[in-house]
Amino acid sequence: MARTWFGMAVVGMLWLLTANAAAQKYEIGGSIGRMFVSDQGVVGADPSNPNLHFGNGLTYEATFGRRFFDIGLISLTAEVPFAITPTEKLNFGVNVVPKSYRAFFVTPAARVNLFPTTNFSPWVSFGGGFGHFSASSTLEFGGANPGATGTTTGVFQSGAGLDVKVLPTLKLRAEFRDFYSGVPQLNVDTGKSRQHNMFVGGGVVFSF
Repeated sequence: MARTWFGMAVVGMLWLLTANAAAQKYEIGGSIGRMFVSDQGVVGADPSNPNLHFGNGLTYEATFGRRFFDIGLISLTAEVPFAITPTEKLNFGVNVVPKSYRAFFVTPAARVNLFPTTNFSPWVSFGGGFGHFSASSTLEFGGANPGATGTTTGVFQSGAGLDVKVLPTLKLRAEFRDFYSGVPQLNVDTGKSRQHNMFVGGGVVFSF
């Protein structure tokens, strides 16, 4: 009799977990990684050292999502990624650029997951929003920054990743996102009006 009740309890718990997983519509995620920005050539710079270098700053990302469509093979989720890089260091041969800048991006998006109910679910994401750059008030090698320090820009976001289920309500996430934005005010002419801010990171996602 005890074994029978134990077996029924186990089956009941499994059923509740399965039902809960099926009912999950919302998710909150957090990731940490690096933001990569390609070197940029400066117009009129010394040919021996013409490039502005970016420091691949440590970046934190939070996401909130709601699933609207799920047919087993694919699902559609509306999500809002928020990424912040507290310090993106800069390096240039002449003391005219800020020593660093801070950046954040907020880009509501649509995400499509393949095989959302399985243990391994790859996905792609596309969206758009805005970003803001705040340059340091100090130049790279010292002295006051004479230029503007704040820049707000429109941003297009595209991304891809993989979610790995470890519990019915918990997933590990590896991801890549490109926040394609305007350029920060850095006191030099790179000939560019847009730049790719490429986030590579990993974290966890909690569903409820």
